[in-house]
Amino acid sequence: MKLHPDPSSVHNTITAYGAGYVEINRERYTHSVLVRPKTPVQTWPVSSFSALSNEHFSMLTTAAPAEEIEIVIFGSGAQLRFPSAELIRTLTARRIGVETMDLYAACRTYNILVAEGRQVVAALLIEMI
Repeated sequence: MKLHPDPSSVHNTITAYGAGYVEINRERYTHSVLVRPKTPVQTWPVSSFSALSNEHFSMLTTAAPAEEIEIVIFGSGAQLRFPSAELIRTLTARRIGVETMDLYAACRTYNILVAEGRQVVAALLIEMI
């Protein structure tokens, strides 16, 4: 029998999610985060959808070169809400795709894209109640 390493063990994988939290590699986060497959989870300093600014979306390209990002999955919290075109202008100008979905769908989609080997960033909004 040949044993092969589990490729998901070398990537950040969303292992659970629920109201007010997300778990990445079994570590629970109760604040907004940026998740990339191979870099440490980064705090995303936004606590509500109404507080989103251009700077929040610009942060997505500062930790990793923009050419390494194909798509951003924006988890807009418990409900589906779309950011204005102005907020994501920095990303679209760099030809980075942006998909918006609720937090739960974003978590599932991120895991699928990581398993496919895609260069994805998940921007997960966890709103402070």
